[in-house]
Amino acid sequence: MPIFLEKRQLVTPGDLIAEGEYLAGENTFVEDGKIYAARVGIVEYETKRVDVVALKAFYIPRAGDIVIGTITEVGFNGWTVNINSPYIALLRASDVLSRPFKPQKDDLPQVLDAGDLVVAKVVSYDRTHDPQLTVAEPGLGKITRGQIIKITPTKIPRVIGKKGSMISTIKQETGCNIILGLNGVVLITGKTLEDEQLAMRALLKIEQESHTSGLTDRITQMLKEEKTRKEENKNE
Repeated sequence: MPIFLEKRQLVTPGDLIAEGEYLAGENTFVEDGKIYAARVGIVEYETKRVDVVALKAFYIPRAGDIVIGTITEVGFNGWTVNINSPYIALLRASDVLSRPFKPQKDDLPQVLDAGDLVVAKVVSYDRTHDPQLTVAEPGLGKITRGQIIKITPTKIPRVIGKKGSMISTIKQETGCNIILGLNGVVLITGKTLEDEQLAMRALLKIEQESHTSGLTDRITQMLKEEKTRKEENKNE
């Protein structure tokens, strides 16, 4: 049951990864009992499953995903939302208002207008219907403050880290609240702009170096050094 490439090794389409009792996962294909890479990415092994995490990929919605989107258009009974995907999402007015929509009374642009940002949850999606969103849960709704950055959606698991270790470290060292949209859009809210910018630098470093080992240690060191420098400047 051999494997031909190490975990987190870079592959290109057609590279042989494994054979035997391994299972082909995302971005791989099987031919004559052998598993090959289907796109450029990083090899990951999970028990007997082989995946290739694409270096560049767009977001495909899944029910239950938390996403961060931009209102692009106000319609008759709701809004269209750009969720960093080939598919435009829909958000119903009745969902946002938590009551039946009354077109004679409700002025939708006063509630959400083009350009507004929202944290939402994907309620449903299939390839025959546009994704449906909801904001009718705690922690969801219009974004009123904080910094927004975009990273490659497939890098979000790397940002989270094993058992949430990476994102927990960033939150702890910066004091920021961070909402990771699975569509690759991230909201960072801190006490100061300086704290938010530090968290942003950490996230961008993860995206750039996601294929390397020892990344958690380097991120932790970077954050602690920045924190120490900040304290020294404050005491001068």
